[in-house]
Amino acid sequence: MNIEEIREYCISKEFVEETFPFDQDTLVFKVMGKMFLLISLNESNHFNVKCDPEYAVELRERYSEIIPGWHMNKTLWNTVYTDGSLPRKLLAELIDHSYDEVVKKLPKKTQALFHQ
Repeated sequence: MNIEEIREYCISKEFVEETFPFDQDTLVFKVMGKMFLLISLNESNHFNVKCDPEYAVELRERYSEIIPGWHMNKTLWNTVYTDGSLPRKLLAELIDHSYDEVVKKLPKKTQALFHQ
């Protein structure tokens, strides 16, 4: 997936907005105001996604292209390199997992909006 495919995939999800809260280079995707993916416009060969802590470790052990989140909480975030060696399906699953991790932490009333 290239940066445009990642962007299109992210914004196709419910209640997602794209923002630049840190600088003009770091594109951040949020669901209901909470971050689930960050990607640099200048170095778009990797992105950061939120991850369940146990699953994060499992992914890092299995794939050399997945490392602890760069400049992020390394327990909850992974950096994923998109040099073409990871299948597109896996990249989409990692984005989905990150999105779902954020949604499940939202208040129940807010979560109910996703099931209408």
